[in-house]
Amino acid sequence: MFQDKRSIPVVVLACMAALLIAVPAFSQSAGGVRGLSNAQILGAEDQSRQIAVTFWLNQHDKAGFDELVRQMYDRNSPNYHHWLTLSEYKARFAPSAGDLAIVRQHLAAHNLQVVSSDKLNHYVTARGTVADVQRATGVQLNRVSLNGEVHRFPASQPVIPGAAGKLVYAVQGLADLKYQNYSARPVNPDTGFPVPMLPLAHVGPAQQFFNANCLRGTQTRDFFTGGHGPYAVYSGARYGTNINDGPPNLPYCGYTAPQVDKAYGLTSLYKKKLDGTGQTVVIVDAYGSDTITNDANLFSQINGLPQLNPGGNFSIYYPTGPTSCGGTCGWDTETSLDVEWSHSVAPGASIALVLAADNSFTNLDLSVLYAIETGLGSVISNSYGIGEIVLATYDPAELTVQNNLNQLGASLGVSVNFSSGDNGDFSIALGVATVSMPAASPYATGVGGTSLFLNPNHTLKLQTGWGNNETRIAAATPNPPVIPPLELGFIFGAGGGTSGVWSKPTYQGSLPGSWRLVPDIGFLADPYTGAEFVLTENGQAGIGVVGGTSLACPMFSALWAISNQAAGTWLGQAAPLLYSLPADAITDVVATNGPDNVSGVIKSPPNPPVFETPDALAAPLGNTTEYVSTLFNGLSSRWYVLTFGTDTSLTTGPGWDNVTGLGTPNGENFVTAAAAAK
Repeated sequence: MFQDKRSIPVVVLACMAALLIAVPAFSQSAGGVRGLSNAQILGAEDQSRQIAVTFWLNQHDKAGFDELVRQMYDRNSPNYHHWLTLSEYKARFAPSAGDLAIVRQHLAAHNLQVVSSDKLNHYVTARGTVADVQRATGVQLNRVSLNGEVHRFPASQPVIPGAAGKLVYAVQGLADLKYQNYSARPVNPDTGFPVPMLPLAHVGPAQQFFNANCLRGTQTRDFFTGGHGPYAVYSGARYGTNINDGPPNLPYCGYTAPQVDKAYGLTSLYKKKLDGTGQTVVIVDAYGSDTITNDANLFSQINGLPQLNPGGNFSIYYPTGPTSCGGTCGWDTETSLDVEWSHSVAPGASIALVLAADNSFTNLDLSVLYAIETGLGSVISNSYGIGEIVLATYDPAELTVQNNLNQLGASLGVSVNFSSGDNGDFSIALGVATVSMPAASPYATGVGGTSLFLNPNHTLKLQTGWGNNETRIAAATPNPPVIPPLELGFIFGAGGGTSGVWSKPTYQGSLPGSWRLVPDIGFLADPYTGAEFVLTENGQAGIGVVGGTSLACPMFSALWAISNQAAGTWLGQAAPLLYSLPADAITDVVATNGPDNVSGVIKSPPNPPVFETPDALAAPLGNTTEYVSTLFNGLSSRWYVLTFGTDTSLTTGPGWDNVTGLGTPNGENFVTAAAAAK
């Protein structure tokens, strides 16, 4: 069902309605803390502390650039899909070398040492003490406690004096928030930690590890208390296999590359040599993985894919300096799934892995800019984000920086894609509903997520929007019933909803409301119906199951690269095209009730029986009325009810919805339709 309920403060003060996309103006209190109530100012930042700040320069003729980009995505304009070349952009719109020189002089005058800038003069990064940064920007920096963590935030917006102030539209680094990746592995409910990887010993082609039958037939389970105590009986569909099953039926479900290919109708593309040949999928990550090449090639060997050859079809770039993960940064899983599953969907494409030195806003943004300015490829996959309201509250400059970067990509024919998040509507994580940024940027394409269930022949059985709840119904062996059942609630699910910052772009004109809606498209994301991947942990290569909208984004980005191949040209930002494709190009994902949702009865004589309805066992349901629920054994003898399609307040329904967007790409039909839109 379509929802248009705005539940976060609107920070847009003025909209430029004539443009394709409005750029917001922001207000901020002198305290620098608003919108979220769980923040406390602790005092001024250490004045001697060394920090790096990045000054972003205004483009020339910004209004003219905005109008030209609007025309590039207007089918009725003679400029439709007539992308700028980098030299044309530089001559007409890029900041000049003279502009950059003025800003550099301002930095030097305030004892800030220039670290780097780019060839098109978009930014300059400098380093110095907090005291010097404050003088150069006219803003005090405070230490603020937020969610139990201490961060640095500016007390107000920068006020840069003199000629430099007229050239700079944003300063990064005054706040120290960071982006989080959106990878998700199945959780062991007994520990709360991801399910361990299975060590890989002998690796051969077409090996099977995980069961692909995620939605099994109906089972009935009896749970008894010792002696003559209460007992319970539960019946419903079963998820996964038995906890002691080994390969090829490990207890958590997970799909191989050929299985996903068949489910989404990709096999016919490969038969027609549409596999991404001649295209490059650009992936931007932080830190990376020290073993990415070996891990990706083990994955390729198992799944019958071409090997990745450094310097050939696989290149790694370090635009913000060298980095090493060492398995402790939390981005090795992200990097592995990005590379492996973009390669799986587009096996003929090259991969350009662009690694930021860390997950700071600045270094990830500069890495995206590097990918755009160097023309690495027609599509850039980014599997990270942060709640939009967090940026609007504490670092509004980042909203504008990201939107401008995405717009630059769109003007050059590049689609900059972002995951929509794994926190549902963010209400549990942040205490307020919001969407993920940068997925919410109108110049980005936001990719949401689904749960995928297959038939025995690996064709698509059903899809739901991705959202998992969990309820414990029986304790460990000898399995006494949990009375009443323990509601563990929401685990994770795809992000989406209504922006509180960005006006609705033209391409969403057929949708209700006045604000940008997220996501645009969906793909496989649920780690409980996830995809296998290979990752080296603690020196041992292992195979596991992974998901998150971090999986959906590189898969869609790879399919977009195939669409570019089919078109014989760069198609630009994907989102504007998606809303004009014929109905058979995208599979609509609607709310679905399971074939046998779990229900039960608890008997405790002489008390009357207590009936546990499917809704009670699937709670909390939010706005959801249709879902799939299953009996689930976890990795121990405890038993649970695991649900699919329960995503906080977000719901899946006909047409566009705030979990899956327009739906999931329909293989060859999608590519053919997208290519025809050139």
